[in-house]
Amino acid sequence: MSAGETLYSIAWRYDVDHRRLAQHNGIRPPFTIYPGQILRLDVHNMAARTKPAERVDPPKVATRSTPEASPDRQKNKTPVPKSASAPPLVAGNPDWRWPVKGRVIAAFGASTGLNQGIDISGKLGDSVQAAAAGQVVYAGSGLRGYGNLVIIKHNDTYLSAYAHNRRLKVAEGDAVKAGEVIAEMGSSGTDSVRLHFEIRRDGKPVDPIRYLPKR
Repeated sequence: MSAGETLYSIAWRYDVDHRRLAQHNGIRPPFTIYPGQILRLDVHNMAARTKPAERVDPPKVATRSTPEASPDRQKNKTPVPKSASAPPLVAGNPDWRWPVKGRVIAAFGASTGLNQGIDISGKLGDSVQAAAAGQVVYAGSGLRGYGNLVIIKHNDTYLSAYAHNRRLKVAEGDAVKAGEVIAEMGSSGTDSVRLHFEIRRDGKPVDPIRYLPKR
């Protein structure tokens, strides 16, 4: 696995609810994982309760939790989420807002496997804003195809992601407000400047257009 992985980024990669992945591996909140730790990913076959000791079943993936976005965290130190200073997560459905002002250039198409979010146009360096209040649970470039990526947890149901950024302005554990600038738009991991924006409900991609306000 790439450096900088968190339980949330691994769950995102495999379209799995982070709570199920944590339960399946006996990991409790705040869901911290450690360098060299082994995670079982066969959550779709898991029983209602899984004993943590049952870690011999395939597949197994070694994980690290050293974010690439911060050079001072390159020494195999596990980041500590700032949960003590973070505001309460959003209750119920978040009050969503558009993360950038551009037009949609690629629509949602998760059912066909083509796009698990929407792509929005913009200019290099444009501000990318948090679509709702929450806590940063991933900030790095370890997920293939996403470039420089931010994942925000809004509550136990909803996560959002912001990909292909030029520069990240937040780190794992940061509490963010709706509309707060979290990155600069770029083209990392793709061939043109754009923001790839996703919303996940219980670990599954949903069409962001259904949640964002009409323009």
